[in-house]
Amino acid sequence: MEHHFFAYVSRMRYIQRWGLMRNTRDENDMEHALQTAMVAHGIALIGNSRYSRDYDAEHVMALGLYHDACEVITGDLPTPIKHNNPAIRSEYNKLEEEAADRLLAMLPADVRDNYRPLIAQDESAPEWRVVKAADKICAYIKCLEEKKAGNMEFESARKATKKAIDAIDLPEVQDFMAECVPGFSMTLDEISEV
Repeated sequence: MEHHFFAYVSRMRYIQRWGLMRNTRDENDMEHALQTAMVAHGIALIGNSRYSRDYDAEHVMALGLYHDACEVITGDLPTPIKHNNPAIRSEYNKLEEEAADRLLAMLPADVRDNYRPLIAQDESAPEWRVVKAADKICAYIKCLEEKKAGNMEFESARKATKKAIDAIDLPEVQDFMAECVPGFSMTLDEISEV
């Protein structure tokens, strides 16, 4: 029997993000997922080493890698549409659940349960909070990079995203922002100076 999960999920590279915004450089879901996974992993390690958290950093990284996988079925609905209307948000949540079930059905039955927490994520889990914070940080980084390229289209998004990140009550998130994010506003020569 053939299983098409990986072929289907690899199509994340065709899902463009920031569809309503003028971009100097397009970003796709696959790129975003990798960056989110790396940032979430870093936040988890900071939490474990500095704040006695008990995150499974590699699980957090895997959650980040798959956090938008359902968008290969649903597409990337722009944030203003997805979050500003409770009825649309409720229906979109149902659509995401159906998409998760559909993706999971594409896996061999004997590994499906291993992927369930990655695809049909438990949004109440502490690890999920780290991934959601990393997701916001990656959006903020995109805004910084667009600004650095001279594109002011993302300025309102940058301010709103920064405000949302500042409200996250995880010190490991704030440490990551203070220590690791400033380099995204710098040139290669500046970040190369050690």
